[in-house]
Amino acid sequence: MNFKAISLCLGGALLACLPMAAQSYTFDNVQYKQNGTTDTFTQFLAINRSDIVAGYHGADVNKGFTYNLKTKIFTNENYPLSAQTQVTGINNSPFKTVGFYVDGAGRFHGFEARDGVFERVDFPGQPFNQLLGQNNFAQAAGYFSTKIDGSGPDHPYIFDENGGVFEVLTIPGSTTAQATGINDASQVCGFFTDSNNVTHGWLLRQGSLLQLDYPDSTSTSAFGLNNNGIVVGTYTDVANNSHGFTYNTMTKKWVSIDDPDGVGTTIVNGINDAGLLVGFFGTSPDNTAFVATPTP
Repeated sequence: MNFKAISLCLGGALLACLPMAAQSYTFDNVQYKQNGTTDTFTQFLAINRSDIVAGYHGADVNKGFTYNLKTKIFTNENYPLSAQTQVTGINNSPFKTVGFYVDGAGRFHGFEARDGVFERVDFPGQPFNQLLGQNNFAQAAGYFSTKIDGSGPDHPYIFDENGGVFEVLTIPGSTTAQATGINDASQVCGFFTDSNNVTHGWLLRQGSLLQLDYPDSTSTSAFGLNNNGIVVGTYTDVANNSHGFTYNTMTKKWVSIDDPDGVGTTIVNGINDAGLLVGFFGTSPDNTAFVATPTP
């Protein structure tokens, strides 16, 4: 596999005074169920155009799955012979998933999977890898860590399947950073931590890197985006509560998201092109996944 480095200039920070828009959602809470067993630790991480969700369950031992919103059926997906697996990204039909797994020696590796065929994806020479997002044009977003336990520093990258090329992204002002999502226009989102230990979201589009800070928040992380310019993630307020958000790159408006059953512990991880959100709420070892549907 090949790799190249891309250094970026910060295109401009999003200011806290940007407007916030009103948008309501209906929430459907979901916990992993199979063979009569329910797991009270369930996270939804991504959703595609066909309403297939990627995620995982298990607080102590992570096990991956996809979930069909129409049939309400979970399908287990775990890297062969892995100790743990998370399915973190999914593209459209015929869909491919990405994620990461832990091998028998406790090392983290990225992977791509389609129709039960898995391929390991690791940045050359680095001991810790995760793939976190996938688009429909053979590109994935992820990161590697220089330490085997993943304690950082982290380095974000785009992986192009065609040629097996890694494109390393350098985020100005960061001490550590991750790439978490990529759409069909090769726009990439993620988050970074600065020298003051403050976390900021970021969005790379058309060669310009925007810093994303939810108004009046103490930290912001972007976790996903769709093909309509909507970024999702989480922010922390001054009372140290977590809330999900959407950010519209066209209107530059923010929406704060809380599952009614998880106000202050809500995380939004993914969004599809119809605007459906997926994520989870709660405090480990109890997490409940949700799907949020926008209402007119």
